[in-house]
Amino acid sequence: MSYNPKWIDDDIYFLVKALLTLKNEEEVLRFLEDICTITEIKELSQRLKVAKMLYEGKSYEEIERETGTSSATISRVKKFLLYGAEGYKTVLDRLIKKG
Repeated sequence: MSYNPKWIDDDIYFLVKALLTLKNEEEVLRFLEDICTITEIKELSQRLKVAKMLYEGKSYEEIERETGTSSATISRVKKFLLYGAEGYKTVLDRLIKKG
């Protein structure tokens, strides 16, 4: 693996391997429900929605109005969208091209 940040340990690598074993949406949903609280799942999905809206060129005001997300969270997501490890970009590129 070429991407190897310092925060990865054996437990996180095991989680990544677990995610890669999932074969369809139902399996992913079942795993998420078992490993996360519903609130955590909703927070993750909201961050991804914010990233998608930023990616599409929406303004902070539009995003706040539609999602109820604070400007601080929007700013944090934007920082990672622009300067992060390109995880958001990879996912959004694939989803939007597929969509």
